Formats: sequence, structure tokens, C-alpha cells
Amino acid sequence: MTLHIEPTPVDKAAETGGSDRDSRWGALRTGRGLTGLILVAVVAIAGLLAPWLAPHAPDQQFAGATLASPSGTHPFGTDSVGRDILSRTLYGIRIDLLVIFLAVPAGAVLGALLGLAASLSGRVDTAIQRSFDLILAFPTIILAIALTMIAGPGVGTIGTVIVLAEIPVFGRLTRTSVLTVRQLPYVEAARALGAGEGWILRRHVLPNCLEPLTVQLALAMSVAVFIEGAMSFLGLGITPPTPSLGTLIKEGAQSAYHSPFFVVGPLTVVVVLVLGLLLISQALAARSRRQ
Repeated sequence: MTLHIEPTPVDKAAETGGSDRDSRWGALRTGRGLTGLILVAVVAIAGLLAPWLAPHAPDQQFAGATLASPSGTHPFGTDSVGRDILSRTLYGIRIDLLVIFLAVPAGAVLGALLGLAASLSGRVDTAIQRSFDLILAFPTIILAIALTMIAGPGVGTIGTVIVLAEIPVFGRLTRTSVLTVRQLPYVEAARALGAGEGWILRRHVLPNCLEPLTVQLALAMSVAVFIEGAMSFLGLGITPPTPSLGTLIKEGAQSAYHSPFFVVGPLTVVVVLVLGLLLISQALAARSRRQ
């Protein structure tokens, strides 16, 4: 008597140890993902091309044109000292791009490495988890105030606050993902067949952890825009005359009674940028749930 065992179909994600890069690009080709990508790209290109797109220098003052309403010469109007708001907004985007594409990934990488280390060693896990608890015990605004008192306001302070705020988030997400994947049946099967932990980690565990980390990365970037804006608005971040979206919104709020158009331009850019990042995050999350 011969026992015949039918082969069981194996999910492609299980074979490769997780979704590949095509799945992430596929998420960005959906309606929400593509819309978000376009919105972020438009804002990013506008900031990168500020020296060529801005009609005036960001610190150029026009005598007799203070708090001017939008016109052909000044599409977003001027501020209280006669500087062109459109030009300052375009240059201010660069600060947010710097925060988004440098500070957030730095916090994500550091957090992921600590989370990976915590998932592989019990003693290290306890120490790292307690350090995460210590960071999370302080609200972000308290960290911002403390660092500003030590180092002073500036781009470096904003970046440090964002890095510290994101490390425990990505660390705990990575730790949870690694521990979950290591207990999946196909990982246990690979271990039973003699596969080494290093091979399992590279082949199965890390690829499966990339999906939730990618979703969190897009979400963290949108939060970073608000952190920069809040810190600059409170005087803890970028200080005048350097333009940033947060400082422009603060100056616009102070002059809103005399020139309500002042705050519209910078605030619109913030809304478009955050909306684009949130749409990308939602598209990636939806793609991850379907797999």
C-alpha cells in the first residue's frame, strides 16, 4: 500500500519570507497610494526647486508693501516686514523635507536595530524595553523643551526630538514582528530541517518585518511635520529669520487680524504634505492586510 500525499500550495509570501518590493510598489499604484505620492512629490519638488521657483529671495524686503494682499507680484502676499510669503514658503518646505527624510529614517533604523537586538536576547530585551519606557514616559513636547534648554532651538534640536520620539515606536514594532514571525509554522519547519538562525533571520524574519515598518515609516513622517510645526510655533524649533512652515504659520497667526491671507499658503502646504503621507500610509496598510 502506497501513501500518496498531495502537495500543499504554499503562499508566495511564505516562500520568500514576506512580501517583496513589488507589493509595496503595487500599493503606491492604487488610487490612494498614487494620489498621496503625487501630493508629496509636488511639495518636495517645489521645495527642492525653490531657488528657481521663488519669485524673490526669502529675506528680500519690499518697502511700502508690508502685509500686502495677494497680487501678481506677491501671489501669497507679504509679511509684516514686506517679505514675499510665497518665496519664504518654498524655502521653508526644505526644512520639513530635511526633517522628514533624515530624522525619521534615522529614528526608524536605530529603533529597528534595538528592537531586533531585544527580540534575540532576554537580558538585552529587558534593558532595551526599560529604556523605551523611559523615553515614552516623557511627552514629546517635554523632550523638546528639555533639549531646547540644553542645545538651543534649531534644526538639530528638532531632528533629535524626532529621532528620540521614533526610536521606541519602531523598536517595539520590530521586536513584536520578529517574535511573531519566528513562531510561524514555516519558520519552525525551516528550523527543524536544520536551518541556522542567521539564515532564518535573513530569509524569513526580516522580509516579513519590512511591511509593518514601511507603513509606520510613512505615518511617522506625517507626524514629524506636525512636530516641526509645533516646535517652531512655540519657539522651540527654527527661529526667524530662517523660514520654515512652522515659523510662517506662527507669524501668520500673529498677523491674521490685519492680513488673514498670510497663513493660508504655509498652512495649505502642511495640509497637502500631511495628507499625501497619510494616503501613502493607508495604501501600504491596506495592501499589507490583503496579503
